[in-house]
Amino acid sequence: MNILNMEHIQKSFADNHVIKDISLKVDQGEVVSIIGPSGSGKSTLLRCATLLETIGGGTLSYLGEKAAWEENGKVVYSKNLKEIRRRFGLVFQNFNLFPHYSVLKNVMDAPVSVLKRDRKEVREEALALLEKMGLADKADTYPDQLSGGQKQRVSIVRALAMKPEILFFDEPTSALDPELTGEVLKVIKQLAEEKMTMVIVTHEMSFARAVSDRVIFIDGGHIVEQGRPEDLFGDTQNERTRQFLQNYNR
Repeated sequence: MNILNMEHIQKSFADNHVIKDISLKVDQGEVVSIIGPSGSGKSTLLRCATLLETIGGGTLSYLGEKAAWEENGKVVYSKNLKEIRRRFGLVFQNFNLFPHYSVLKNVMDAPVSVLKRDRKEVREEALALLEKMGLADKADTYPDQLSGGQKQRVSIVRALAMKPEILFFDEPTSALDPELTGEVLKVIKQLAEEKMTMVIVTHEMSFARAVSDRVIFIDGGHIVEQGRPEDLFGDTQNERTRQFLQNYNR
């Protein structure tokens, strides 16, 4: 089943054409990593997919329902965006936790206030997710008492508590030191094994290689190459991809 469909997406900031023409499909259970140099459009593409940025052209759909499309030369957004937003979760590089809420309240807040779900049921699910992520003893702790790795794991739990069809990660380890990076990548790898549908913008090449079903290399607002990790990392015939990976592996 197709979860996300982006067709001929474009995005500009004034005269800067960040995304020139990108089409991308993600199927249920698929893990897609997006790699590329700084300024290539990776994070902007993710922000367009998660409705944090408006697109300048193209079509964006979730589960076959259009979220944005072109009509008479203009981009139109669906009146059903509230429902469409519930289909995905987003984990930011800077955690974005509420500092004045405990870990448990951070996780429970949206399912209770947005989805109007039963508080007791949500609490049970939240505690089970925290335990699964090795955070059972942190439920009553506040974000400023956590390490960066713990904060990011809470962010992942908070996103999962909304039961999304697809999870997006925007450089989930860029704010972490190498030791803490490992614990977050381990959690994402576990989700991949459970067939969670994920799109991950990352600069961790070895991780992208290990966890992805498909890797997409973006440069200059275009998809330069995409394919299985073993093909892209192990035997790319594309000169630009090879050059990028050589620079990265130095």
